[in-house]
Amino acid sequence: MSKEHLEYLKKEKKNKLVIITSRLLILIIFIVTWELLSKLNLINSFLYSSPSKILNTIIKLINNKELFKHINITLYEVFISFSLSSIIGILIATLLWFNKRLSLIIDPYLTIINSLPKVALGPLIIIWVGASINSIIFMALLISLFTTIINIYSGFNSINKDYIIMFKSFKATKYQIFRYLILPSSLNNIIATLKINISLNLIGVIMGELLVSKQGLGYLIMYGSQVFNLDLVLTSIFILGIISYLMYYLINLINIKSKSLI
Repeated sequence: MSKEHLEYLKKEKKNKLVIITSRLLILIIFIVTWELLSKLNLINSFLYSSPSKILNTIIKLINNKELFKHINITLYEVFISFSLSSIIGILIATLLWFNKRLSLIIDPYLTIINSLPKVALGPLIIIWVGASINSIIFMALLISLFTTIINIYSGFNSINKDYIIMFKSFKATKYQIFRYLILPSSLNNIIATLKINISLNLIGVIMGELLVSKQGLGYLIMYGSQVFNLDLVLTSIFILGIISYLMYYLINLINIKSKSLI
């Protein structure tokens, strides 16, 4: 490798280290500040809790063998809804790209359905699907699916038309254009959509658990609010934040792997 290339790699490594360190530093400063404000009674620890109280709550839930039961239920619901919305969304967006007439027909309906307040449909979903885990997954799917379709399809259509014309000049088929141009060029947009999907599915699952579930982190949030145990509420929110970060990290790994394959 040339000297310039080695310097570039060194610079990139240093930049990555600075980013990771800054992220950790922001988190540490936030936690320490929160704890100090609580200990010094500058904030009401009953209303805002504290990191030490959240840690004690986690230990209590582990000792009662409740923590991982609730986490596993929520993870299962998020995984199923996220997988379904991502796979179905990509497939439908692909179908719309291949069939322009179909996309023009259903485009306004996608916008209308996506703008509906899904949470307000919660009681109807319970009646249609039943007060079970299925209604929770269905609500999360309903919240995330149409956003996935619209974002990915918009990404497909944003590819430079000159590139498509160039492919056609070499007698490329529509499948070849999609496989070798549209899909690789839309990879960043797909990954960004999947990251949005994480939050949308978590919102859908938690809202579903608030309505019908007797298990899961959403149930702990609802129960903690009802008995004014705000330590339990904030503990559940903290765990949801960890789950969200782990899913974000997983998507980034998929992004790295996919770039090496396409």
